[in-house]
Amino acid sequence: MPVMFAHDQQELIAGTVLVAPPDRHLLVMREGASLRVVLSCAAKENHTRPAIDPLFRTVAEAADGLAIGVILSGYLDDGVAGLQAIKACGGVAVAQDPAEAMAPDMPHNAISNVEVDLCAPLQGIAAALTRYAMAPPATSDHPIPQWLRTENLIVVGGCGMNELQQIASPSSYGCPACGGVLFKMKQQRPTRYRCHTGHAYTALSLLQEQQTVIEESLRAALRALHKKERLAEQLAADPAAQGHLPETDYAGLARRSREEADQLRSLLAET
Repeated sequence: MPVMFAHDQQELIAGTVLVAPPDRHLLVMREGASLRVVLSCAAKENHTRPAIDPLFRTVAEAADGLAIGVILSGYLDDGVAGLQAIKACGGVAVAQDPAEAMAPDMPHNAISNVEVDLCAPLQGIAAALTRYAMAPPATSDHPIPQWLRTENLIVVGGCGMNELQQIASPSSYGCPACGGVLFKMKQQRPTRYRCHTGHAYTALSLLQEQQTVIEESLRAALRALHKKERLAEQLAADPAAQGHLPETDYAGLARRSREEADQLRSLLAET
């Protein structure tokens, strides 16, 4: 089968494999009887663009219950929310057997949070997809949940704070990406958060991102201490450069800065 990067507004054609291009969400929208690709530079989800959840959510709404979502090896719980959307619209949910996966987190979390239709090794998944493609189920009459419609509007820039407040409530957390308030989605399992500019996180990905923020802050503090140490050493070596500042033990200040930097370096090594 031909494999290619997807192009914006490209029609989905049977037997063609489309891959999301770098730094763009790959979305699927219905246009009459056809399905078309929409490439979006909307906010990252789980610190990723392209992300699996926007793809699954839009396919779930557009495919009339004929979508099949497959979760393979990967870290954390990306794809769980999207797989829930596919199931909510009458589609099929498939997960790789975690015992076979190199990184079992994603399939394990999918199985834990979604009533999957199939959990199998890769060979079993391939055979099942062939069967589904040759004998697809009848078109589903499942209604599209309002939370799904709203989330799909968010990723294409079609709604704002009022719509977000209908499916989520403010939390005590801030968005690591933009600093805005994170809203906790009313759906449960897994806990998810969104900000009004579109960034989205599961609790696991938010925890990981907070760790990244902490590391970056520690490295910024380490750089500042190195500069402080160097400047204090220069002032200690050249009394004439001290100007009219109050008398200070610049050598001692440089030493304390060096000791504090060593402590920060130890903290970074432990994170």
